[in-house]
Amino acid sequence: MAAEALAQVLRPIQQTFAEQRFDNLLIGLDIADDAAVYQVSEDLAIVVTLDFFTPIVDDPYAFGAIAAANSLSDVYAMGARPILALNVAALPKTLPTEISAEILRGGAEKALEAGIPVAGGHTVQDKEPKYGLVVLGALHPRDLTRKIGAQPGDQLLLSKPLGAGVVTTALMRDKAAATEVAYATKSMMQLNARAAAIAKELGAHAVTDVTGFGLLGHACEMIRQNQVGFRIYFDALPWLPGALRLAEDWVFPGGAYDNRAYFGPNVRFRSSLDEWRQVLCFGPETSGGLLMAFSPEKAVEATTLAAEQGLTLWRIGEAFEGEGVEVL
Repeated sequence: MAAEALAQVLRPIQQTFAEQRFDNLLIGLDIADDAAVYQVSEDLAIVVTLDFFTPIVDDPYAFGAIAAANSLSDVYAMGARPILALNVAALPKTLPTEISAEILRGGAEKALEAGIPVAGGHTVQDKEPKYGLVVLGALHPRDLTRKIGAQPGDQLLLSKPLGAGVVTTALMRDKAAATEVAYATKSMMQLNARAAAIAKELGAHAVTDVTGFGLLGHACEMIRQNQVGFRIYFDALPWLPGALRLAEDWVFPGGAYDNRAYFGPNVRFRSSLDEWRQVLCFGPETSGGLLMAFSPEKAVEATTLAAEQGLTLWRIGEAFEGEGVEVL
């Protein structure tokens, strides 16, 4: 759902609970973050999230694995350790059972890679396949990483290349090369576990995962409740193979335009940046990387530690005292 429509849909629910106090609910609808957080005891909080969507790749196993990785991402972004998952699936009556089984197998094996079981779930019949997970995580309340909290001078690190939404849209329009789809699929199937562990170990000031609102939409959310702005360098952004080529041909998912309409007033681009590059920065991602804000010293440690583990973290910008997002 587009950001503006979602805000309107949630407003009555937020008003319903506006005067209600749930003392143990650390993060709920009143706070924009990646998952709900409920404190069970002095040293234990649970993190709960739900995510599902329609197929974005042709291979059913890969679709299931991507959906599961995407669902797990919110728990990782909050600094939690996933402990179990539940399937959520809508499957057409006409869909061959072997395809449905492959979707669920992809999700189950990705959950197993994360070290957790798929302990049940719920399915319904629908005209179009949809799949995802409810994920439950656990953490000590002091280990919670929030979407907000970036400080002036912080360095912004990103753990996956961008452009998955453009490549998968091109796949649907028969405009993507097989190698481009393969790279995007591999990236979307990758768990954010290692990046999350680095963020936790080195004390990232703020963390979120880059998904449907795109890089700039999620960046805007990170600064919304904070006296800080973000400066992002377009030339430092990592792109999946084919993303720039396809974007220059104006192959964008509809969500890119929705994101630009909603978040655009908070974003300033350098005048020489082509419009297609601007739209590309608003492009929705699926199972994207973590966007993390570290102090300059910890950012250096993070990139070094990641490299030792075979993971790349890209420095894409910094936080400054001010407001809004600048793309230079």
